[in-house]
Amino acid sequence: MFDILMYLFENFIHSETEIRVDQDELTDELVRAGFHQDEIYKALSWLEKLAALQETDINPYLVKGPTSFVTRIYTHDEEMRLDIECRGFLMFLEHINVLDSTTREMVIDRVMEIDSKEFCLEDMKWVVLMVLFNVPGKENAYAQMEDLLFDEPEGPLH
Repeated sequence: MFDILMYLFENFIHSETEIRVDQDELTDELVRAGFHQDEIYKALSWLEKLAALQETDINPYLVKGPTSFVTRIYTHDEEMRLDIECRGFLMFLEHINVLDSTTREMVIDRVMEIDSKEFCLEDMKWVVLMVLFNVPGKENAYAQMEDLLFDEPEGPLH
């Protein structure tokens, strides 16, 4: 499923052509690309749920004001999916204002829906990029995340 998401993201994100909205045509194209139909449906459902997250108002449940002293408590299932490296990276992204509490929760929601036994930090970075791409007004955060993803620093950060 994650491979399909990556295929769609890489083939349509920087494309000058209009993104296909006809699910049957898109499904046919993905089948021709070699993906299995059940995985295609899971990936398309994942994308639909991502779009639906924008319409969900989670703001009443989020902390108001500065979040520098706020700790996100992860459930057992979240800890199993997001290892310490992934959780630390999410915290880092919040500290540099790439993510806010709303987009962080969107990322966690989408990560938890990925049907993959092997999920790593690099995969999570792509999920962050997909979420930021789909949230209006997050163009600067998207560009900053894109820089973090594609411009790997050489040597230690400090």
